[in-house]
Amino acid sequence: MAVEPLAGYRIVKVTERKTKKDYAEFMQAVAAHYSDVDKIVLVQDNLNTHNPSSFYEVLDAPEAFALAQRFEMVYTPKKASWLNMAEIELSALSKQCLDRRIDKMFVLAKEVMTWSKKRNRLETKITWQFTKSKARDKLNRHYQSIKN
Repeated sequence: MAVEPLAGYRIVKVTERKTKKDYAEFMQAVAAHYSDVDKIVLVQDNLNTHNPSSFYEVLDAPEAFALAQRFEMVYTPKKASWLNMAEIELSALSKQCLDRRIDKMFVLAKEVMTWSKKRNRLETKITWQFTKSKARDKLNRHYQSIKN
């Protein structure tokens, strides 16, 4: 899932696994959606497939390089996935759509796409209330102290 929180837009794809191929194909879709911009800032978790090397394993080198140049990748701290807005959106998906067992992949994909289209149509935004000050307080223990 990719989410543009202030625009209320998300791109979602259901796959069986989280492979490098799945990631590269998804990132191609994200890049295609934002074809009118030079650089896409992407905040994501540290999953081993979430890096440009996945592009090179799936695409030919010039295409992989061009795709990698489109993204500025920012990684959330390993123990702070709650900072990733896609995780917030996945939580909403879980509560609003996946509140029961769905045993067929095509049904799951259809349900998720219906949910996504509705949220996109309504331009459902994420209201981020975590300020820089709150972040410094909460994450202070992760900062190294600097001594002059």
